[in-house]
Formats: sequence, C-alpha cells, structure tokens
Amino acid sequence: MTRVLITRPLPESVAERARAHFDVELRESTRPMSVSEMRSALALYDGVLPTLGDRFSEDVFAEFEAPRCGILANFGVGYNHIDVPAARARGITVTNTPGAVTDATADIGMMLILMACRRASEGERQVRAGTWEGWHPTQLLGLHVTGKRAGLVGFGRIGQAIARRCHFGFGMEIGYFNRSAKEVDFPATRMELSELAAWADVLVVALPGGAETRHMIGMEVFSAMPRHARFVNVARGDIVDETALIAALRTSEIAGAGLDVYEHEPDVPQALRELEQVTLLPHLGTAALEVREAMGHMAVDNLIAFFEGNEVPNPV
Repeated sequence: MTRVLITRPLPESVAERARAHFDVELRESTRPMSVSEMRSALALYDGVLPTLGDRFSEDVFAEFEAPRCGILANFGVGYNHIDVPAARARGITVTNTPGAVTDATADIGMMLILMACRRASEGERQVRAGTWEGWHPTQLLGLHVTGKRAGLVGFGRIGQAIARRCHFGFGMEIGYFNRSAKEVDFPATRMELSELAAWADVLVVALPGGAETRHMIGMEVFSAMPRHARFVNVARGDIVDETALIAALRTSEIAGAGLDVYEHEPDVPQALRELEQVTLLPHLGTAALEVREAMGHMAVDNLIAFFEGNEVPNPV
C-alpha cells in the first residue's frame, strides 16, 4: 500500500480520509520537521503532506537523484518553504491548497485593520490589567476606518477579498500594487509601491512569500506612509524588514500595525512585543476548523489524483 507521511496533526476528518486511501504515518509533533526528518521522509515514503515551516530546501534534496517520494502535497497556499525547482529536478510533484484559505485570511486581514486603527488590543490590555479608568472623550482615540483609503500590496485572491470587504463593508477607496492590472467588480486604482504607500491610510500586505518578495517592505515604504497610517501583514513575515518596521513604529513614522506573521516565526522580537500600538496574532489566518478541513481535503485530493495516475488538481 502507498505510504504517506503527514507531518503535523490535522483535523481528524482529514486524517481518516487519508487513512482510507493510504498507509499513513501521522507525525505527532506540532513543530517543523528537522533536516534529517525531511531527508528520511523523502527516502521512506511515497508521498509527504508537509506544511508551513517544513523547509524542503535544496540542501534537503541534495543527496537524492531519484527519491522514493513522488509528491509533496503542501497543506497551505504558500509554498515558499519548498524549493520547487529542486523538487522538480528530482521528479517530485509539488501541490498546494489555493482557494480554501482566501476568505478566512481576508477576514483576519479585516480584523487586523479594525484592531490596528481602533487600538483594540491596547484597550483590551488595559481592561485585563485593571488600569482602565473609565470612559472619557479622549480615551484611546484611533483612526476611523469608514471612508478611508486601503492600499493592497498584492492583488491576487486574498488581496482582492480584503479589498472587497474594505470597499463594500466600509466604503473605503481601494488602491493596489501588483505586477499586472486586475479587473474587479469595484473601483480600484493600480499604483507603484511608493505611490501606494504615500496614498493609503492602511497598507495591507497580501503577497506570496519567496526570494522575489523578501524585504520588499522596508524603511523606504514606511517613510513614504503618512504618520497616521497603519500597516497590516497577513502574508509572509519575511516580506517585511522587521527591523525597519520596529524603527518606524518607535519613531512614529507610522501610527500602528497589525501582524499575523513574522520574519522568524515563532520568534517575535522583544522590541516588537513591547510596542503598545501593535496588534500581534499567532498566525491565525486560516485557523477555523472548516477551513483547515477544506485545506486538508484539498491536499488529500492532490495525493489521490497523483497516485491514481491522474493530473493533480493544484500543481505549483
């Protein structure tokens, strides 16, 4: 029977379905795989279902010409943790789970926009700490979201879904930075990144990770933003130069930030954690049961198609 390794615990419905089709080993640790574990997986299993943090780099593939593993069915839409050219060079198919994550990630993006603008996490900390002195007219004055300008850095499925929420839900003007123009059912203006940063009241990153986008958002972008503006990232942490972000927040180049991802997850710099004007979430973008189930079933669909000799639904 075909042997498949699932590298992290998944919702039980997904694990059960995988077991119905394959001889499954489910790794119980919630931590990313080590290099030795990944190399062993390539040699011992016909397929692997990895996820974020399982860094299948060129070094992992280097000792193999034709590993036993024929497919990496990634759990997640982002796959910058997998060296896809190196995998392909060894005959390994790589798939992902697009679509299933779009609305859930967009919801978190909208939540971070509201929390950063309305200083919700600062207020919540005051209440928990017992330091709230009661309502008064100048208490925690934030930025009114309705009617403001939302700038999307990246305008794929997730960027458009966030923009749609901003426009139809809050009457926001929409601008975006993207390699190509997009046709959407609401007004949206394409701009260069520096122009978008200077224009937006809220700048939201919704780009794929990878070498091409690493540190795309740095001090040049933060310096261009209005001082009242908020910055939100629901994409990948290494798109942002975290040191530059911390400096921009400390010097009030920007007024606040909402982050769901970090440059060196799960490590979040102490300097960032100490900043009151920042909302910090533990990568909750797709953390809803039905969403994680949909992602898992999509990954299993890719495995089933591959081993039945059919075209995989979601190649990368």
